[in-house]
Amino acid sequence: MNWLDQVVFWHWWILAGLLLIVELSAPAFYFLWMGIAAALVGLLLLVMPGMPLELQLVLFAVLSIIATLVWRRYREKHPPVSDQPTLNRRGHQYVGRTFTLQHPIENGVGKVTVDDSTWRVKGPDLPVGTRIRVADVDGVVFVVETAP
Repeated sequence: MNWLDQVVFWHWWILAGLLLIVELSAPAFYFLWMGIAAALVGLLLLVMPGMPLELQLVLFAVLSIIATLVWRRYREKHPPVSDQPTLNRRGHQYVGRTFTLQHPIENGVGKVTVDDSTWRVKGPDLPVGTRIRVADVDGVVFVVETAP
């Protein structure tokens, strides 16, 4: 392990680059912070070339944890805003809309046809032809009420 005695700043920068490449190919948003920590350790090693390897590893671990925690705290306080919040939540796109029952709701369960799909509905027992409004979505089931 002779190469471990001669770790220099660009070794850390190579590790940072590799971690950023992994970040591009991984679905999680996690390796970016480890890559930034590796780049910072490389920068510190450039400024202080005599830093022991143990200290470098500890700094890398601590900076990785700090960067990840800071990012998570930031995301909690600033959640992403979307102009289409129901894009991948198809059932929620129908909340507030009214439909006519083609099948009765019996024992609290029924069906409604919306466009080209049939959805299960939960709500009060109602006959065919009743106008209903989607009040909520429970998984893939519409929670409905009588439309005004």
